[in-house]
Amino acid sequence: MTATKEKISGPKPAIPQVWTFTTYFCEGLPYSIIRTVSTVFFRDNGVSLEGIGFTSLFGLPWALKFFWAPHVDRYGTKRQWLLLMQLLLAGLLLITAALAPLPHATPLIGLALFVGSFLAATHDIAIDGYYLETLDSPGQARFVGYRVMAYRIAMMTGAGIIATIGTTMGWSLAFGGSALILALFSAYHLRYLPHSEAARLPLALLLPRPKAGRLLSFAAVAALVLIALRLLGRTIPWQSLLPRQDFWLNIDPAAPVSLLLAIALIIVGLKRREIKKWLRHKGNAFFSEALFSFMDREKIGPILAFIVLIRTGEYMLSSMVAPFMVDLGIKQHYGWISGGVGLPFSIIGAMLGGWLIARYSLEKMIWPLLLAQNFTNLTYMFLALKLKGFVLLNTGNPLPAAIGANNLFAVVCVHAFDQFAGGLGTAVLMVFLMRLCQPRFKAAHYAIGTGLMSFSGLYAGVASGFLAAWAGYGYFFGISFLLSLPGMALIFFVPLAENQQKEALR
Repeated sequence: MTATKEKISGPKPAIPQVWTFTTYFCEGLPYSIIRTVSTVFFRDNGVSLEGIGFTSLFGLPWALKFFWAPHVDRYGTKRQWLLLMQLLLAGLLLITAALAPLPHATPLIGLALFVGSFLAATHDIAIDGYYLETLDSPGQARFVGYRVMAYRIAMMTGAGIIATIGTTMGWSLAFGGSALILALFSAYHLRYLPHSEAARLPLALLLPRPKAGRLLSFAAVAALVLIALRLLGRTIPWQSLLPRQDFWLNIDPAAPVSLLLAIALIIVGLKRREIKKWLRHKGNAFFSEALFSFMDREKIGPILAFIVLIRTGEYMLSSMVAPFMVDLGIKQHYGWISGGVGLPFSIIGAMLGGWLIARYSLEKMIWPLLLAQNFTNLTYMFLALKLKGFVLLNTGNPLPAAIGANNLFAVVCVHAFDQFAGGLGTAVLMVFLMRLCQPRFKAAHYAIGTGLMSFSGLYAGVASGFLAAWAGYGYFFGISFLLSLPGMALIFFVPLAENQQKEALR
């Protein structure tokens, strides 16, 4: 039988609506298990809060993933990478399920999940790259909502269903069920996921290369240094030198790594010619080309600033919404407001935003969608000022006074609009990042962009607590709106879809 006949008689590939959902569900589920469900597991097995603090190291690979993202672009196909990572993650979760009932197995499970975090981060690189390779620019915008919906459902599946199974029916069943889900999706993807690209170099060539181990060695050394610093921080002499050592011991390592990435990109932008010559002289041509093809473009300064600043107001708002509701006296309602109202509205917003961008273009929709995203800060400001009396009355009160049905309805409406508008803004930023990705280095470029997003969440989240304590919730939400304006002003200076597409094809 000829290759053509085999292709015709083979299974019909899944449509984008389906494979976008299934791949991003598989992206969100391992992240939820490693970053969220693991903390429930360790606490349920009697691990101390100090020990659970070490699970923040699991976030390290997502901040470092740019260092090996060029290999995903260079070797094999994104389809091969995501299938391989899904099988390895399923196998690792199966091992975790076997270890779960054994006494004193929690350190081994912690090690397994740490290894799994590198697999999951690589899995994310492959899925994002596959999405960019398989869909054209309008399709990338159109299906953003499916990505967000699938990822959020996966996060709920992990934090809700898997964690509940673990605490009620046993962790072996929880981890084993997770492994089965990934294995089933992997089998589905093997048969129905479209073939969208040809391998540049065979994936097998990556295995025997001694240089390939350097990236893993770097990550391992970074992790060991962080562990050593935390252990050092728990010694008596060090505690006497650092009265606020709890802050440093519990900080998410992904945040400072994202900060270092932002600083490094600024340095590269200023000294790119000298660094480019040095890297090529050292023989790292592909890696240097991946980095400098992202940096060596028109208006790179405004582009980097836009990525970092555009979600400042949203990040500051989201970090204080939960404390605001607790101090308002409605913490018992926060769960259903967040999950039952916020989640569907955020999905609707992302899907609508993607459709509008695909239909009318990013240039035409970027202003109304980002205005909607940042206007929600003002709605929270008016709400907080209106309910200021309840905040003063119920903050720290073990028996908070009821705020009334009308006020609760107002809170629900504001939160629904917040999540809907946040979904619109998510669509804008995702599409903008995808427009920056050049054909040869789509996975690496998208990894850079998402790393910069993490940095913006770091500084906004840290500053929000101090500002809210100083100004109060109402004025804080107003300040967060003002801090969103510089990012919006940069819209005038960044190249949008048409210009970026032309540049990417050079």
